[in-house]
Amino acid sequence: MQSATTAASTRLAELQRSIARVVKGKEDVIQLALTTLLARGHLLIEDVPGVGKTTLAQALARSFNCSFQRIQFTSDLLPSDVIGVSVYNPSAQEFEFKPGPIFANIIVADEINRTTPKTQSALLEAMNEAQITVDNHTHPLPRPFMVLATQNPIEHHGTYPLPESQLDRFLMRIRMGYPARASEKEIIRNHSAAGHADQIASVMDAADVASMQEAASQVKVEESLLDYALEIVERTRTTEQLSLGVSPRGTVMLHRAAQARAFLEGRDFCLPDDFKRLIVPVFAHRVVVSSRYVSTQKKSEQAEAILREILDTTRVPL
Repeated sequence: MQSATTAASTRLAELQRSIARVVKGKEDVIQLALTTLLARGHLLIEDVPGVGKTTLAQALARSFNCSFQRIQFTSDLLPSDVIGVSVYNPSAQEFEFKPGPIFANIIVADEINRTTPKTQSALLEAMNEAQITVDNHTHPLPRPFMVLATQNPIEHHGTYPLPESQLDRFLMRIRMGYPARASEKEIIRNHSAAGHADQIASVMDAADVASMQEAASQVKVEESLLDYALEIVERTRTTEQLSLGVSPRGTVMLHRAAQARAFLEGRDFCLPDDFKRLIVPVFAHRVVVSSRYVSTQKKSEQAEAILREILDTTRVPL
């Protein structure tokens, strides 16, 4: 398996370089996005406007020769606008299901928090089970299937915060952050060529991605690493600083993400670092800070600080 993993890692490195030509100076963010894809997860990209959230999502989507849809979420968007609708066919005298944009391999859900909870909930079944149920009929979604959602955490006018049940469906929540000065200068100088995701050439197809996802799920994880992860999870559930700890789904997601990170780096086994580096992006959006410990920090930043404190005081297996 090691030789196949190494070969796949070479192709994935080529893919990272391709995306990096559009998303400047964000190699760590690109790696987290690819880790999410290999782990069969969904990604929430949260940051201020203009830092490349949508560009990253589109660049990742266009890197594969697969179906791709972008959905601009607005307050008047209906669930049927996302999943599809049954339309009566007079000639056949029956209702026919007309699939919505959700029936694609890669979905970019732009500004997902600008739509109503009713429309947000239309994604729950799709993200959890890769299927849609309409009029008592279940329709499977294409494989692989991934939702890349973006949201702006600063402007709250006209937004609907994602509920915990929706957040729990995302494997990771990441932030883009402002680019380094050198990267931003390069963006300015090459503005005519940079930032256009449609210039990215596809380097693999959907079957290749599905094969890599299956291979990533076979990466070996030692019992000591599982105990390490469960120790951290248990502490999120018992600490007084958090009123809501990590769910069992979150534990499963961390395990899959650690396997995917190891595979991305060309290994067929996990290291403690695979778990340690993923704790914050996988867990931070799944916990809720207790009202007794709320500070002047944003709740999301405070949750991350609490998780880092738990990480620093948990013994790492050798």
